[in-house]
Amino acid sequence: MPEADATQTSQCFQLKGANVPLTALELHFFEEDAFEETLRDKIRQAPGFFRDIPLVVSLEKYEGPTAELDFFKLIGICRRHNIHVVAVRGGDDDQRRLARNAALALLPATAQREPRAPEPAEPAVEEAAPTTPDPAPTAAGPAPAAARLVTQPVRSGQQVYAPEGDLIILAPVQAGAEVLAAGNIHVYGPLRGRALAGVHGLSEARVFCQSLEAELVSIAGHYKISEDLQEHGWKQAVQLQLKDDLLVVTPLDK
Repeated sequence: MPEADATQTSQCFQLKGANVPLTALELHFFEEDAFEETLRDKIRQAPGFFRDIPLVVSLEKYEGPTAELDFFKLIGICRRHNIHVVAVRGGDDDQRRLARNAALALLPATAQREPRAPEPAEPAVEEAAPTTPDPAPTAAGPAPAAARLVTQPVRSGQQVYAPEGDLIILAPVQAGAEVLAAGNIHVYGPLRGRALAGVHGLSEARVFCQSLEAELVSIAGHYKISEDLQEHGWKQAVQLQLKDDLLVVTPLDK
């Protein structure tokens, strides 16, 4: 019996749920040479950001012929640049079959929120001597996700992640560090590393910092690197947000 108990308690592994930030590549069409040239250009802009990252290929806006969609070539190109394709998102049955044959995981398409249909108007009914009803109790809405609070400096090589809400950092984020959040990112100090807000696709997310000195800032997958960020608000207190899919920097005193 003791041996049996020991076998039950010393399992080889456990399965646990995890929220892992992933970068999505939104594929519009696939042509081998054009794909690799575009990928090289992106990597030149932010080489540290793309090194050894897992990648999801999104087919939700794919417009090319399915016959040209060669996942083996796509995976090979990415591996040559130390990028690891792990899954596809969306796509039709034929495209997903091709992805499965290439040993890629299959993720569902992003849910599109449909507009709510108008409710039919009810006919007016005359009522005699209406009485004032007692106010109905209002249903409480869902509680907002708790923000993650960090009080120590985020040093080079460290990664801090808030998988469900905002990330608030009351200290500097050093060069070589990475901070990620499903919601907004607030840095009450210099932001010198990489900041990725809205990692699950929240385009309304923002990044706030007391001094913009970042290597890279990304919101919902739209990013700017240090060279681009230096054009506006460099070493100033700013907020960054998306406007028409463009990352816009605005001083906080305006």
